[in-house]
Amino acid sequence: MEDLNVVDGISNAGSWLVRNQALLLSYAVNIVAAIAIIIIGMLVARIVSNTLNRLMRARHLDATVADFLSALVRYGIIAFTLIAALGRVGVQTASVIAVLGAAGLAIGLALQGSLSNLAAGVLLVTFRPFRTGEFIDIGVLGTVQNVQIFSTTLKTADGKIVVVPNGKIIAGNITNFSREPERRNEFIIGVAYDADVDEVITLLRGIVEAEPRVLQERGVQIGLNEMAPSSLNFVVRCWSKAGDLQQVYWDLMKEFKNALDAKEIGIPYPQMDVHLHQSKAPAVDLTKEA
Repeated sequence: MEDLNVVDGISNAGSWLVRNQALLLSYAVNIVAAIAIIIIGMLVARIVSNTLNRLMRARHLDATVADFLSALVRYGIIAFTLIAALGRVGVQTASVIAVLGAAGLAIGLALQGSLSNLAAGVLLVTFRPFRTGEFIDIGVLGTVQNVQIFSTTLKTADGKIVVVPNGKIIAGNITNFSREPERRNEFIIGVAYDADVDEVITLLRGIVEAEPRVLQERGVQIGLNEMAPSSLNFVVRCWSKAGDLQQVYWDLMKEFKNALDAKEIGIPYPQMDVHLHQSKAPAVDLTKEA
């Protein structure tokens, strides 16, 4: 009896296959086509992404920009490939897109801080206010190590690694010290009030003009800037190569001090004069006490 049931089941299955062979063939073709679309889409995404990356690097674009844009293109092609494959097997892509949109909204609300960093990373990569290897001030002074999608990594002058969220960077001021090849030094030199103004200006100018690393063609500005409470303050402004800036500052400060000492021009310390006035005690009428 059991053998008859098995035979009937096989017979019914065979009959169902015969009746629905066209439908099964259609589904099989669609599944194979969907798999082929996914495979081809993955290959196209990889080829296009790698080609775009090489082209951008060949045009000497920043490596961070090239990697970010090529990855963005790759994932975009993969997303369209998956939607096309789902449509091929009969899934309503409009519904899928609606579900993905709702899921994206929920995820966006939950991760709004991270998404703001992502958006800031896109802006930093697009407008490039700084590049890898440049020295910047974004609330932290340091050399840019890399710009990632969510954060930027800096290395400070004392060897610390600092990771700063991109959202914080884009919301604040960015000072780039490396973008321009030439930069200006400014010195404030204080001397005593009895010093001769013209002599001090001539002395300071001679020192600056004798320094070979100063870019004389950019001009040198020297003048009496302020009559402070205890000193005459002169300002000295001169230009040099960005790489020489700090060493030029140190060397000129040393030369200014030596030259002022040699001419016996005083460099005053902050001081305050205090005058004491003694008041007379009021006279006491002894007769009234008696």
